[in-house]
Amino acid sequence: MAEVVLFHHVQGLTDGVRAFAEELRAGGHTVHTPDLFEGVRPQSIDDGMAYTEKIGDEVLKARANGAVADLPDGLVFAGFSSGAADAQRLAQTRPGARGALLYESCMPIAGEWAFGPWPEGVTVQIHGNEKDPFFGEGGDLEAARELVDTVGPALAELFVYPGDRHLFTDSSLPSYDAEATALVAERSREFLDRMS
Repeated sequence: MAEVVLFHHVQGLTDGVRAFAEELRAGGHTVHTPDLFEGVRPQSIDDGMAYTEKIGDEVLKARANGAVADLPDGLVFAGFSSGAADAQRLAQTRPGARGALLYESCMPIAGEWAFGPWPEGVTVQIHGNEKDPFFGEGGDLEAARELVDTVGPALAELFVYPGDRHLFTDSSLPSYDAEATALVAERSREFLDRMS
């Protein structure tokens, strides 16, 4: 079975993030859910963005690095929205990564915001809503398509869902889409099964 590190979004380690982790564990996988906000759960995306600015990128990066420091090689890094950026960075830069599950976010693999080239042999699966103002209309979908085109269909998959909600996979938020989330979880478990 796969070993996964699942990073939360800007509203913190919510009950919905924990519930999604349980969906992955139901497939027999080990899932770690580090809390980079140390218990703080902002009430909105705007509040969460303000809180991340208050903490600072370097502190959050150090917390993410610390969360995986004692874990073995062969990890799958996963994350929602801002947490997907942590997952993608670690998948691209931490030696021994096996894969990445990127939910509602994808960073470009070239240019100013890139973490560098995609590592050889690392698989990736990306999920997002087509009209999500952050993912579908914020440039992330374009970055995801470029990543899939560059890495190739043997190692990269992109799933785009109808809808305009951000954080649609979090059952504790009003943006939750149960039907789409069930499909995301099913596809994610299939992806992880291939890691086994």
